[in-house]
Amino acid sequence: MLEFLRPLRRGVVLSLVLSSLAIVGTVAIPLLLGKAVDAIRSGERSQLLPYALAIVGAGLVRVALSVPRRVIAGRVSLAVEYDLRNRLYAHLQSLELGFFDRQQVGQLMSRATVDLQSIRFFLGYGLVFIIQNLLTILLAAIVMFVLQPELAAITLAPVPLVVAAATRYGRYSRPALQEVQQRIAELTAEAEENISGIRIVKAFAREGYRFERFRGRVGRVFDQSMYATRLRAFYNPMISFLPNLGLAAVLLVGGRMVVNGSITLGEFAAFNSYLLMLMFPMRMLGIALGMAQRAVASGNRVFEILDRAPRIEPPAHPLPLPPGGGRVRFDHVTLSYNGGVPALADVSLDVAPGETVAVVGPTGSGKTTLVAAIARLYDVSSGSVSIDGLDVREADPQELRRSVALVPDDGFLFSATVRENIAYARPDATLEEVELAARRAQIHSFIESLPDGYQTLVGERGLTLSGGQRQRIAIARALITDPRVLILDDATASVDAATEREIKRALREVMEGRTTFVIAHRLSTIMLADRIVVMEDGRITGLGTHEELLEESPVYGEIVEKGLPRLGELALSGLDDVDPDERAAEAARA
Repeated sequence: MLEFLRPLRRGVVLSLVLSSLAIVGTVAIPLLLGKAVDAIRSGERSQLLPYALAIVGAGLVRVALSVPRRVIAGRVSLAVEYDLRNRLYAHLQSLELGFFDRQQVGQLMSRATVDLQSIRFFLGYGLVFIIQNLLTILLAAIVMFVLQPELAAITLAPVPLVVAAATRYGRYSRPALQEVQQRIAELTAEAEENISGIRIVKAFAREGYRFERFRGRVGRVFDQSMYATRLRAFYNPMISFLPNLGLAAVLLVGGRMVVNGSITLGEFAAFNSYLLMLMFPMRMLGIALGMAQRAVASGNRVFEILDRAPRIEPPAHPLPLPPGGGRVRFDHVTLSYNGGVPALADVSLDVAPGETVAVVGPTGSGKTTLVAAIARLYDVSSGSVSIDGLDVREADPQELRRSVALVPDDGFLFSATVRENIAYARPDATLEEVELAARRAQIHSFIESLPDGYQTLVGERGLTLSGGQRQRIAIARALITDPRVLILDDATASVDAATEREIKRALREVMEGRTTFVIAHRLSTIMLADRIVVMEDGRITGLGTHEELLEESPVYGEIVEKGLPRLGELALSGLDDVDPDERAAEAARA
C-alpha cells in the first residue's frame, strides 16, 4: 500500500522534516520552562524575560512549521486519493467482461469510495501522525534521560505496556474492521440495486420487502461496527490510562528527589511537562493504529481488484484487420466461463461477407456467447474465431471492436444528450452523420420532436424514453461506426410490431452488403436472414433457411410453433397492415 506514496515521496519527506523541526520546538518548551522555574526560585528576575521570549519563539516556530506541514500533508492525501482512484478505474476498464458478470455494482462502488477514503486518510495523515508521535516520544525521552536517567527510566516504564496493548488491539481490530468494510459494501450493493430497480419494486408493491432486506443489511453493519467499537472502547481507555502510571511515578519519586535535593524544582517541572507532553502521543497511538488497521483492511479489498490481472489482453504485436467484407469463421470453438460447463462446445460456422445470419434457440443455448466471441468480449477456450482470415486474438481489441458493432437487448443509454449517445463510438461525428444514422434507425422524426432535438438530455440509463425509443437510438449508435460486422442481440425485443416494421425497413438497407448476426425471437425478424443457425446446449444443431429447418430441425419447428406470434395474434392487436414477411412465414408454417 505504501507504494502509492512513491510518486509523492518528496512531499512526504518534506512533511516529515517540517514535522520533526516543529517537534524540536515543542520539546524545547518544557526545558525552557524548567529553567524559568529555577530562575524564579533563585530570584533571578532578569532571566524571566529571555525565557518567556524563548518559549514564545519556540511556539511561533512550531506554528510556522505546522501550517505548511498540514498543507503539504493535505496535498499528499488528496494526491494519493486522486492517483489511486484513477488507477482503480483504469484497471476496472482493462478487466474483461466476464469479471463484471460476477460482481455487484455496489461492491465495486464501495471499494472505489469508502475504501479509498480510508486509505487516503491513513497515507496522507495517519502515517505522518504515527511517525510524528513516535518522534515526539523519542526526542522527549532523550531529553529526559539527559536530565535525569534514573527518573526517566521510571517515568517511561509504561511505554512498553502501551506498545503491547496497541499491538494486541491491532491484531483483533484488523479483521473486525475488514468485516465492517465488507458489510458496508454489501449495504451499498443493496441500495444500488433497490434504486436501479425502483420501477419494478413499485410496480409489484414490494417496497416493504425491499426495506426489510435493506434494514437487515443496515443491521449487519451496525452489529459488526458495534463489535469494532467495543474493541476500541476497551483498548483505547487502557492505552490512555497507562501513561498516568508514569505521571504518578514522577510525582512520587521525583517529588522525593526534589525534597532530597537530587534534582532541582525546575528539573522536576520540566520532567512533569515532558510526561504531560508524552501522554497525548501515547494516548493517540491507539487511535492512529486503529486508522492504520482500517486502511490495511480497505487496502486488502482494493488490492483484490488491482492484483486481479486482465484475462483478455491485447497481443504484444497486434495485426491490423486485413481488407475484406467481414467474413466470420468459427473453427471448432469451445468457450467456458471459469472452467465450468462450456457455453459453446465445438462450434464451427462460416459466414460469408455480407451474409445475414439469424441465431435462434432456447434460453441459455449460447446465442449471446456466440456473437460476443466475435468482438472478443470473451476469449475462446479452444478453437478460433476469425474475421477476414485474422484470428481476433491477434488483432488490437480497440480496432476489432470498432469494426464489430453490437446492439444489445437492453438499449442502454448514458446520461448525456441524444447526439452524444448516438456518436458514442465516434465523438468526432458531424451532426449530419448523426442524423443519417438516426434516419436509418427510424428515430430521426422522434428526436426532432423533442424540446431540444439532438441536444436533449436523456435520464439515467435513458429511462425517460420508451423501450423502443432507447432501442432505436442504440441501433443508430451502432450504425454510425459503419462496422464490418453488425450484431443485433434481440434488438427488436422492446418495440411493438409497428415500430419493429419501421426498424426492419431500415435494417434491410443497413444489412445490405454487411455481415450481420441477428439474435431474434420474432419470426418476422428471423425472415430477414439469409440463413438461420439453431443452437441448443452450446452446440449448433441446425443450419439452413427457414423452409429447410422446418423440415430438418425439430428444435426450430418447436421454436416456430411455440415461441413466435401468428397472424391471428397480430390481428387481435389491431394491426391490419400485417408485414408481408409475416404472411409468408405463416403460409410456410401452415
